[in-house]
Amino acid sequence: MTEKMEKEASGSNGSGTGNENEDSNLSPEDLSEMMAAGTKEVHEKAENTQFVKDFLRGRIRKELFKLGAVALYHTYTAMEEEIERNKDHPQFAPLYFPAELHRHEALARDLEYFYGPDWKSKISCSQATQHYVDRIHQVGQEDPVLLVAHAYTRYMGDLSGGQVLRKVAQRALKLPPTGEGLEFYQFDAIHNAKAFKQLYRSRMNELELDMATKKKLVAEAVRAFHFNMEVFEELEEIGKTIQEDVQDAGMAVHGEMGGDISKCPYYAAKMAASGGTAYFGQLVMAALRHPTGQVLFATWFAALAGLAA
Repeated sequence: MTEKMEKEASGSNGSGTGNENEDSNLSPEDLSEMMAAGTKEVHEKAENTQFVKDFLRGRIRKELFKLGAVALYHTYTAMEEEIERNKDHPQFAPLYFPAELHRHEALARDLEYFYGPDWKSKISCSQATQHYVDRIHQVGQEDPVLLVAHAYTRYMGDLSGGQVLRKVAQRALKLPPTGEGLEFYQFDAIHNAKAFKQLYRSRMNELELDMATKKKLVAEAVRAFHFNMEVFEELEEIGKTIQEDVQDAGMAVHGEMGGDISKCPYYAAKMAASGGTAYFGQLVMAALRHPTGQVLFATWFAALAGLAA
Protein backbone atom coordinates (compact mmCIF):
# COMPACT_ATOMS: atom_id res chain seq x y z
CA MET A 1 0.00 0.00 0.00
CA THR A 2 1.01 3.58 -0.35
CA GLU A 3 2.15 5.44 2.75
CA LYS A 4 -1.15 7.30 2.82
CA MET A 5 -3.16 4.07 2.68
CA GLU A 6 -1.03 2.55 5.41
CA LYS A 7 -1.82 5.52 7.62
CA GLU A 8 -5.49 5.19 6.82
CA ALA A 9 -5.34 1.49 7.59
CA SER A 10 -4.16 2.21 11.11
CA GLY A 11 -7.49 3.98 11.63
CA SER A 12 -9.14 4.61 14.95
CA ASN A 13 -8.84 1.01 16.09
CA GLY A 14 -5.12 0.72 15.48
CA SER A 15 -5.27 -1.57 12.48
CA GLY A 16 -1.88 -2.11 10.91
CA THR A 17 -1.00 -3.45 7.47
CA GLY A 18 2.65 -4.34 7.71
CA ASN A 19 4.39 -7.57 8.66
CA GLU A 20 3.51 -7.96 12.31
CA ASN A 21 5.38 -11.19 12.86
CA GLU A 22 8.13 -9.92 15.10
CA ASP A 23 8.08 -12.87 17.48
CA SER A 24 11.33 -14.80 17.00
CA ASN A 25 9.93 -17.58 19.18
CA LEU A 26 7.50 -18.73 16.51
CA SER A 27 8.11 -22.19 15.09
CA PRO A 28 7.31 -23.51 11.60
CA GLU A 29 5.08 -26.00 13.41
CA ASP A 30 2.99 -23.28 15.05
CA LEU A 31 -0.51 -23.29 13.59
CA SER A 32 -0.39 -19.65 12.50
CA GLU A 33 2.85 -20.27 10.62
CA MET A 34 1.51 -23.42 9.02
CA MET A 35 -1.59 -21.52 7.91
CA ALA A 36 0.51 -18.83 6.26
CA ALA A 37 2.74 -21.33 4.47
CA GLY A 38 -0.05 -23.71 3.53
CA THR A 39 -2.26 -21.05 1.97
CA LYS A 40 0.54 -19.17 0.23
CA GLU A 41 -0.15 -20.55 -3.24
CA VAL A 42 -3.89 -19.96 -3.22
CA HIS A 43 -3.33 -16.58 -1.62
CA GLU A 44 -0.98 -15.53 -4.41
CA LYS A 45 -3.58 -16.55 -6.98
CA ALA A 46 -6.01 -14.22 -5.29
CA GLU A 47 -3.46 -11.40 -5.17
CA ASN A 48 -2.75 -11.55 -8.87
CA THR A 49 -6.30 -11.45 -10.14
CA GLN A 50 -7.76 -8.56 -12.07
CA PHE A 51 -10.12 -8.25 -9.14
CA VAL A 52 -7.39 -6.76 -6.99
CA LYS A 53 -6.28 -4.25 -9.57
CA ASP A 54 -9.78 -2.95 -10.09
CA PHE A 55 -10.49 -2.83 -6.40
CA LEU A 56 -7.49 -0.56 -5.92
CA ARG A 57 -9.00 1.65 -8.57
CA GLY A 58 -12.05 1.89 -6.34
CA ARG A 59 -14.45 0.83 -9.05
CA ILE A 60 -17.43 -0.35 -7.02
CA ARG A 61 -20.94 -1.04 -8.24
CA LYS A 62 -23.50 -0.40 -5.56
CA GLU A 63 -25.84 -3.27 -6.46
CA LEU A 64 -22.97 -5.75 -6.40
CA PHE A 65 -21.67 -4.28 -3.17
CA LYS A 66 -25.11 -4.85 -1.65
CA LEU A 67 -25.22 -8.44 -2.92
CA GLY A 68 -21.77 -8.99 -1.47
CA ALA A 69 -23.02 -7.75 1.89
CA VAL A 70 -25.90 -10.24 1.62
CA ALA A 71 -23.41 -13.06 1.00
CA LEU A 72 -21.37 -11.95 3.99
CA TYR A 73 -24.47 -11.79 6.17
CA HIS A 74 -25.38 -15.39 5.43
CA THR A 75 -21.78 -16.55 5.84
CA TYR A 76 -21.25 -14.83 9.19
CA THR A 77 -24.65 -15.83 10.50
CA ALA A 78 -23.81 -19.48 9.83
CA MET A 79 -20.32 -19.20 11.27
CA GLU A 80 -21.44 -17.41 14.41
CA GLU A 81 -24.25 -19.89 14.99
CA GLU A 82 -21.68 -22.69 14.95
CA ILE A 83 -19.28 -20.70 17.11
CA GLU A 84 -22.01 -20.26 19.70
CA ARG A 85 -22.78 -23.96 19.51
CA ASN A 86 -19.12 -24.80 20.11
CA LYS A 87 -17.99 -21.95 22.34
CA ASP A 88 -17.05 -24.38 25.12
CA HIS A 89 -15.30 -26.87 22.86
CA PRO A 90 -11.72 -27.17 24.18
CA GLN A 91 -10.25 -26.79 20.70
CA PHE A 92 -12.18 -23.61 19.97
CA ALA A 93 -13.02 -21.96 23.29
CA PRO A 94 -9.75 -19.94 23.50
CA LEU A 95 -10.77 -18.17 20.26
CA TYR A 96 -14.25 -17.20 21.43
CA PHE A 97 -14.44 -13.39 21.24
CA PRO A 98 -18.07 -12.58 20.43
CA ALA A 99 -18.08 -8.97 21.63
CA GLU A 100 -14.90 -8.16 19.74
CA LEU A 101 -15.41 -10.07 16.51
CA HIS A 102 -18.93 -11.16 15.69
CA ARG A 103 -20.23 -9.46 12.55
CA HIS A 104 -23.72 -10.71 11.68
CA GLU A 105 -25.51 -7.99 13.67
CA ALA A 106 -23.41 -5.26 12.07
CA LEU A 107 -24.15 -6.73 8.65
CA ALA A 108 -27.86 -6.77 9.49
CA ARG A 109 -27.70 -3.04 10.16
CA ASP A 110 -25.85 -2.49 6.88
CA LEU A 111 -28.52 -4.43 5.00
CA GLU A 112 -31.27 -2.43 6.69
CA TYR A 113 -29.54 0.72 5.51
CA PHE A 114 -29.32 -0.52 1.91
CA TYR A 115 -32.65 -2.37 1.60
CA GLY A 116 -34.91 -0.73 4.20
CA PRO A 117 -36.66 -2.04 7.33
CA ASP A 118 -38.10 -5.05 5.47
CA TRP A 119 -34.65 -6.09 4.22
CA LYS A 120 -35.05 -9.71 5.27
CA SER A 121 -37.87 -10.17 2.77
CA LYS A 122 -35.73 -8.71 -0.01
CA ILE A 123 -32.64 -10.89 0.26
CA SER A 124 -31.88 -14.54 -0.35
CA CYS A 125 -28.88 -16.82 -0.02
CA SER A 126 -27.25 -17.40 -3.40
CA GLN A 127 -26.18 -20.84 -4.58
CA ALA A 128 -22.45 -20.25 -4.11
CA THR A 129 -22.98 -18.71 -0.69
CA GLN A 130 -25.19 -21.63 0.30
CA HIS A 131 -22.36 -24.05 -0.49
CA TYR A 132 -20.12 -22.06 1.85
CA VAL A 133 -22.81 -21.91 4.54
CA ASP A 134 -23.46 -25.65 4.28
CA ARG A 135 -19.79 -26.42 4.80
CA ILE A 136 -19.61 -24.17 7.87
CA HIS A 137 -22.61 -25.90 9.42
CA GLN A 138 -21.14 -29.29 8.56
CA VAL A 139 -17.83 -28.67 10.29
CA GLY A 140 -19.55 -27.03 13.25
CA GLN A 141 -21.67 -30.11 13.81
CA GLU A 142 -19.27 -32.87 12.77
CA ASP A 143 -15.73 -31.63 13.35
CA PRO A 144 -15.80 -28.37 15.37
CA VAL A 145 -12.03 -27.91 15.46
CA LEU A 146 -12.24 -26.94 11.77
CA LEU A 147 -14.15 -23.83 12.80
CA VAL A 148 -10.73 -22.48 13.77
CA ALA A 149 -9.81 -22.30 10.07
CA HIS A 150 -13.01 -20.50 9.10
CA ALA A 151 -12.91 -18.03 11.98
CA TYR A 152 -9.24 -17.27 11.41
CA THR A 153 -9.74 -16.88 7.69
CA ARG A 154 -12.60 -14.44 8.09
CA TYR A 155 -11.98 -12.36 11.19
CA MET A 156 -8.26 -11.75 10.85
CA GLY A 157 -8.76 -10.48 7.33
CA ASP A 158 -11.53 -8.18 8.48
CA LEU A 159 -9.05 -6.63 10.87
CA SER A 160 -6.24 -6.51 8.29
CA GLY A 161 -6.93 -3.50 6.16
CA GLY A 162 -10.65 -3.23 6.71
CA GLN A 163 -10.37 0.48 7.45
CA VAL A 164 -8.78 1.09 4.05
CA LEU A 165 -11.51 -0.88 2.31
CA ARG A 166 -14.15 0.97 4.29
CA LYS A 167 -12.82 4.33 3.16
CA VAL A 168 -12.62 3.22 -0.47
CA ALA A 169 -16.24 2.06 -0.40
CA GLN A 170 -17.40 5.15 1.47
CA ARG A 171 -15.80 7.43 -1.08
CA ALA A 172 -16.81 5.45 -4.17
CA LEU A 173 -20.40 4.86 -3.11
CA LYS A 174 -20.80 8.30 -1.51
CA LEU A 175 -21.94 6.78 1.78
CA PRO A 176 -22.40 8.92 4.91
CA PRO A 177 -19.23 9.75 6.83
CA THR A 178 -21.04 8.60 9.98
CA GLY A 179 -20.63 4.97 8.91
CA GLU A 180 -24.09 3.87 7.74
CA GLY A 181 -23.83 0.93 5.36
CA LEU A 182 -20.29 0.12 6.50
CA GLU A 183 -20.73 -1.11 10.06
CA PHE A 184 -19.26 -4.45 9.02
CA TYR A 185 -15.84 -2.80 9.10
CA GLN A 186 -16.24 -1.20 12.51
CA PHE A 187 -14.84 -3.14 15.48
CA ASP A 188 -15.82 -0.88 18.35
CA ALA A 189 -14.65 -3.31 21.04
CA ILE A 190 -11.14 -3.57 19.58
CA HIS A 191 -9.02 -0.52 20.27
CA ASN A 192 -5.73 -1.89 18.93
CA ALA A 193 -6.18 -4.27 16.01
CA LYS A 194 -2.51 -5.18 15.81
CA ALA A 195 -2.38 -6.22 19.46
CA PHE A 196 -5.63 -8.14 19.14
CA LYS A 197 -4.41 -10.06 16.10
CA GLN A 198 -1.25 -10.96 17.95
CA LEU A 199 -3.35 -12.23 20.86
CA TYR A 200 -5.52 -14.26 18.50
CA ARG A 201 -2.53 -15.86 16.80
CA SER A 202 -1.01 -16.64 20.17
CA ARG A 203 -4.23 -18.33 21.28
CA MET A 204 -4.25 -20.35 18.07
CA ASN A 205 -0.69 -21.49 18.59
CA GLU A 206 -1.48 -22.57 22.14
CA LEU A 207 -4.31 -24.89 21.10
CA GLU A 208 -3.52 -28.49 21.95
CA LEU A 209 -3.51 -29.96 18.46
CA ASP A 210 -1.52 -32.78 16.95
CA MET A 211 0.21 -32.36 13.61
CA ALA A 212 -2.48 -34.25 11.71
CA THR A 213 -5.15 -31.84 13.01
CA LYS A 214 -3.04 -28.82 12.13
CA LYS A 215 -2.73 -30.11 8.57
CA LYS A 216 -6.50 -30.58 8.43
CA LEU A 217 -6.92 -26.96 9.50
CA VAL A 218 -4.60 -25.74 6.76
CA ALA A 219 -6.55 -27.75 4.19
CA GLU A 220 -9.80 -26.27 5.50
CA ALA A 221 -8.40 -22.74 5.20
CA VAL A 222 -7.51 -23.44 1.56
CA ARG A 223 -11.01 -24.76 1.08
CA ALA A 224 -12.39 -21.52 2.51
CA PHE A 225 -10.45 -19.59 -0.14
CA HIS A 226 -12.14 -21.62 -2.84
CA PHE A 227 -15.61 -21.08 -1.39
CA ASN A 228 -14.97 -17.36 -1.48
CA MET A 229 -13.73 -17.52 -5.05
CA GLU A 230 -16.95 -19.26 -6.03
CA VAL A 231 -18.90 -16.38 -4.53
CA PHE A 232 -16.81 -13.90 -6.54
CA GLU A 233 -17.41 -15.81 -9.75
CA GLU A 234 -21.13 -15.84 -9.06
CA LEU A 235 -21.13 -12.08 -8.45
CA GLU A 236 -19.19 -11.62 -11.66
CA GLU A 237 -21.92 -13.38 -13.60
CA ILE A 238 -24.59 -11.28 -11.91
CA GLY A 239 -22.62 -8.16 -12.77
CA LYS A 240 -23.01 -8.96 -16.45
CA THR A 241 -26.76 -8.49 -16.14
CA ILE A 242 -26.71 -5.24 -14.16
CA GLN A 243 -26.94 -2.05 -16.16
CA GLU A 244 -25.41 0.37 -13.73
CA ASP A 245 -22.63 2.89 -14.08
CA VAL A 246 -19.48 1.90 -12.28
CA GLN A 247 -18.58 4.39 -9.60
CA ASP A 248 -14.90 5.17 -9.49
CA ALA A 249 -12.96 6.21 -6.41
CA GLY A 250 -9.88 6.79 -8.51
CA MET A 251 -7.35 4.65 -6.67
CA ALA A 252 -4.23 3.24 -8.30
CA VAL A 253 -3.93 -0.24 -9.75
CA HIS A 254 -0.83 -2.39 -9.56
CA GLY A 255 0.56 -1.01 -12.80
CA GLU A 256 0.42 2.47 -11.35
CA MET A 257 2.30 1.24 -8.31
CA GLY A 258 5.29 0.17 -10.29
CA GLY A 259 4.22 -3.45 -10.12
CA ASP A 260 4.63 -3.50 -6.38
CA ILE A 261 2.15 -6.10 -5.11
CA SER A 262 2.96 -5.08 -1.55
CA LYS A 263 0.81 -2.00 -2.05
CA CYS A 264 -2.28 -4.15 -2.49
CA PRO A 265 -4.79 -4.81 0.32
CA TYR A 266 -4.38 -8.52 -0.30
CA TYR A 267 -0.71 -8.18 0.44
CA ALA A 268 -1.51 -6.37 3.66
CA ALA A 269 -3.57 -9.36 4.67
CA LYS A 270 -0.80 -11.70 3.59
CA MET A 271 1.71 -9.80 5.64
CA ALA A 272 -0.62 -10.00 8.58
CA ALA A 273 -0.83 -13.68 7.85
CA SER A 274 2.90 -14.15 7.84
CA GLY A 275 2.81 -12.21 11.04
CA GLY A 276 0.60 -14.89 12.39
CA THR A 277 -2.66 -14.13 10.61
CA ALA A 278 -2.86 -15.77 7.27
CA TYR A 279 -6.08 -14.12 6.26
CA PHE A 280 -7.56 -12.16 5.16
CA GLY A 281 -10.77 -11.73 3.58
CA GLN A 282 -11.13 -8.34 4.10
CA LEU A 283 -13.23 -8.23 1.69
CA VAL A 284 -15.28 -5.17 0.12
CA MET A 285 -16.60 -5.60 -3.40
CA ALA A 286 -15.30 -3.79 -6.37
CA ALA A 287 -16.48 -4.08 -9.90
CA LEU A 288 -14.19 -4.62 -12.83
CA ARG A 289 -13.77 -1.69 -15.13
CA HIS A 290 -14.94 -3.77 -18.09
CA PRO A 291 -18.57 -3.45 -19.14
CA THR A 292 -19.34 -6.87 -17.71
CA GLY A 293 -18.43 -5.53 -14.30
CA GLN A 294 -16.73 -8.29 -12.31
CA VAL A 295 -16.70 -7.75 -8.60
CA LEU A 296 -14.19 -8.08 -5.81
CA PHE A 297 -15.02 -8.59 -2.21
CA ALA A 298 -11.66 -7.77 -0.84
CA THR A 299 -12.36 -8.50 2.76
CA TRP A 300 -13.26 -11.99 1.94
CA PHE A 301 -9.79 -12.62 0.59
CA ALA A 302 -8.18 -10.64 3.24
CA ALA A 303 -9.35 -13.33 5.47
CA LEU A 304 -8.53 -16.11 3.55
CA ALA A 305 -6.19 -17.33 6.03
CA GLY A 306 -5.05 -14.73 5.71
CA LEU A 307 -8.82 -11.60 2.27
CA ALA A 308 -8.95 -13.27 3.18
CA ALA A 309 -7.22 -10.77 2.63
